[in-house]
Amino acid sequence: MDDSKHYDKTNPLSIESYAQNLIGKTFANVCLDDDKRYAEFVREVGDYAESHENKKRKGGLGELIEERFFHYQSNNDSRPDFDEAGVELKVTPYKINRNGSLAAKERLIITMIDYFSVINEKFEISHLWKKAQLILLIYYLYQKEIENRLEYKIGYVKLFSPPAEDIKIIKSDFEVIVEKIKSGKAHELSESDTMYLGAAPKASTSKDRRKQPFSDVPAKPRAFAFKNSYMTYVLNNYMVTGKVTFEKVIKSETKESFEEYVVSKINSYRDYTVEDLCKVFDIKISKSYKHLGAMIAYRILGIKSNHAEEFEKANIVVKTIRIGKNNKIKESMSFTPFKFKELVEEEWDNCTFGSYLRETRFFFVIYKFDENDKLLLKGCQFWNMPYSDIEEEVKKVWKRTQQVLIDGLQITKKNGNNYNNLPNASENKICHVRPHARNADDMYELPDGRLYTKQSFWLNNSYILSQIKIEY
Repeated sequence: MDDSKHYDKTNPLSIESYAQNLIGKTFANVCLDDDKRYAEFVREVGDYAESHENKKRKGGLGELIEERFFHYQSNNDSRPDFDEAGVELKVTPYKINRNGSLAAKERLIITMIDYFSVINEKFEISHLWKKAQLILLIYYLYQKEIENRLEYKIGYVKLFSPPAEDIKIIKSDFEVIVEKIKSGKAHELSESDTMYLGAAPKASTSKDRRKQPFSDVPAKPRAFAFKNSYMTYVLNNYMVTGKVTFEKVIKSETKESFEEYVVSKINSYRDYTVEDLCKVFDIKISKSYKHLGAMIAYRILGIKSNHAEEFEKANIVVKTIRIGKNNKIKESMSFTPFKFKELVEEEWDNCTFGSYLRETRFFFVIYKFDENDKLLLKGCQFWNMPYSDIEEEVKKVWKRTQQVLIDGLQITKKNGNNYNNLPNASENKICHVRPHARNADDMYELPDGRLYTKQSFWLNNSYILSQIKIEY
């Protein structure tokens, strides 16, 4: 069919210009606006709308835009959607947070990872890069209260090509993923291995597995995907105009990788006391060493605020670790309190805590008290929890926590204090559950209707210490 009157399929700017007619429309509007001859060309209207309304039908809204707006038959072709223009089409949701900020609702799947072919690919000519180097992004607003997803409204449409500084990191991410596959560890891939580009699980059921080339252990099907945090940054800084951007850590060309650059900068101040660092960077000393430690790291990296662009894009969480003069860590590491009634309804493979650990990369800034009780900067490291630790020990604690809540939390009083039968630090070498509340009245409702002090998962201080790889 001749679509020349609508857009030039060989010209990215023409495709973008035509696509911007979608802004402000719902997917139902797109169907209604479609000329009848196109509707008949694709398939019968009623069946089509009914099938695409199904929320469980992944990719349905993208197919609708392909077939009912651009008027080409959706397919599984490995080439970019607009091959002659080198443009890939991606339809993806965003949401409005309670504070009014915008965020991507999910990661952006680019293409499936073929474990056998990807090991022979170079990034610049890879199947991934052909799909990712120029994307027509169509962001639609997800609203929980809207049941028929054809009523979701399209908010932003724009061509996106990752900037040069991002491409360097995306290439490094690609190589990290490929190297892990070459090492026979495709089954241990995790989104937290990398910064912007992740190896996202992509299976119809939790039991789906594929063969991998250098190991007999079956691996989960995975796809190359831009992380949720990266897509949130793209939304706020490329799609929405007039937004304030975060400061960059790397402000000029460097031969070092991002992580090498950061570690080198921090290490250049190794063995400086906190007091000396505060003088160097003109920071008012606070009693809150934990907050101060992270602030110092940001200042060393040339960041005036406590938000670095690369960290925001990669969902890197800064954690300050203080080692005592006895070479032990006093504090365990806490996470956001979980809601009892929500946790009992979750499944391990996509539960809140497990997903957080699988998708989050941490930046440890490490300090140590010397014999005179002076706190010295000792260095830093990037860290993500090893796959086996998540899927074995953390899973055990999560499962037991869920079962305790299902069976009914047992609460006993001793010397005026409440005790429970949730997993404690002596039961597991990696994590435990304990209170994480402002005060005794800060509570969530248990599945049986009782109110109980908020709890969260904590990583054991001994486990954190075992993960520190620098000399201190």
